[in-house]
Amino acid sequence: MFLGPGLRASCNQSTCSAAAATARFAAPLLSALTRAFSTTPALHKKKPAAAAPSTKKGSAGSSGDEPEEKLLLGRPSNNLKLGVVGMPNVGKSCVYNCITGSNVLTANYPFATIDPSEARVAVPDARFDHLVAMYSPKSAIPAKLTVTDIAGLVRGAASGAGLGNAFLAHIRAVDGIYHVVRCFQDSDIVHVENSVGAARDMEIIHDELRLKDDEFLANLAADLKKKLTRAAQGPEGKTRREELDVVLKALDWVGEQNRDIRHGSWTNREIEILNPMHLLTAKPVVYLANVSEDEYAEVCDSGLEPAIKASPMMSEMKAWIDTNSPGDMIIPFSGILEERLADASAEERAAVLADLGPKAVSALPQIITSGYQALSLVNYFTAGPGEVRAWTVCKGSKAPQAAGVIHTDFEKGFIAAEVMTYADLADLGSETAVRAAGKYATRGRDYVVQSGDVCFFKFNVTKGNKK
Repeated sequence: MFLGPGLRASCNQSTCSAAAATARFAAPLLSALTRAFSTTPALHKKKPAAAAPSTKKGSAGSSGDEPEEKLLLGRPSNNLKLGVVGMPNVGKSCVYNCITGSNVLTANYPFATIDPSEARVAVPDARFDHLVAMYSPKSAIPAKLTVTDIAGLVRGAASGAGLGNAFLAHIRAVDGIYHVVRCFQDSDIVHVENSVGAARDMEIIHDELRLKDDEFLANLAADLKKKLTRAAQGPEGKTRREELDVVLKALDWVGEQNRDIRHGSWTNREIEILNPMHLLTAKPVVYLANVSEDEYAEVCDSGLEPAIKASPMMSEMKAWIDTNSPGDMIIPFSGILEERLADASAEERAAVLADLGPKAVSALPQIITSGYQALSLVNYFTAGPGEVRAWTVCKGSKAPQAAGVIHTDFEKGFIAAEVMTYADLADLGSETAVRAAGKYATRGRDYVVQSGDVCFFKFNVTKGNKK
């Protein structure tokens, strides 16, 4: 459980009032105290998909002894999206409906979903809930995650089978993937391959994403070669050559070695070139195993590892992941159970879970938080009697960028961040006690906001730097 005060800003009076004109920031900006702290769920940590950290030294803006900061694959944005992907009739729309509270059609035939559906879902966080209870604010806004329901992919999708080109384009538009895998037997629910096979289905999806990247990179390489011929000399030629070298390296990795971009070893410059391509195999993946209610009850009762060993389908999934994508997460859930819980009252939900077993819980909170973490996102909060709000930033964001999520003036005129850790705040009980204990620190613009930080941002916007 989390509690905490947070963000306070000092500003030039004439310019601060202008920033306050934005309605949703008015109260925090005009208030003498606006409070914030930085947290992220820590149930399922997952390393970024990029390669091992670079050891290059002496990079621009760093001292000669400091390692170069490692860039992450993917869009550098605080508003990222996860797409629900898989074969037809595996439970994708069921997952989407239960997570988002939507009512997308679910049907016992392929391609019941054609156009993608999109919704924003609150990220569960007991710390945010406790903060709301602590301040009793007039409004409370949790962190949000955007989830997209994407139609099922079939064998040959990269070549256009089953409207595959359109569906793969929908995947290109998201930043991470929930890969739903059917792990239950039901003769009443058709399967496009005429049988249920977890590892086979995973391989089909993996191959179609990889083949589409292979096609994209091959076309791009051909285009760059033409441009390089026309601009062989000068700065443009040098840039094209650099881009072509990276594309050819990626093409070999994906096309010849049959590997995902996210598992390659890329320098920061290579990542800068790769990121605008929005390659399908560069996106982080969370695997969702759609199991029967009985198997899900076993997961809740005995734990994940014993349940995987006892389940032939989940064992297939784990073996495939260990071989092809070590470290990726498997989250079991029961689509049938989650649909029952979604349609039930609070009392009925409690009764359903009690019947399933003393440890039974819905898998949805874990699914949501794991997706949030897979995208390397973290929270910090503004908190006070007027509003408690969770703000999302990319992991590794420095203090000015974290402050800028609230308002660009906070970043433009950043002075310093006064920081205390959540652990100290929770242990000591108040900001005053943290200060008295000497555990309150002033940090500069190079400080990387950490999960659990409690921050006071100071800024000063003048006519000279306000644009």
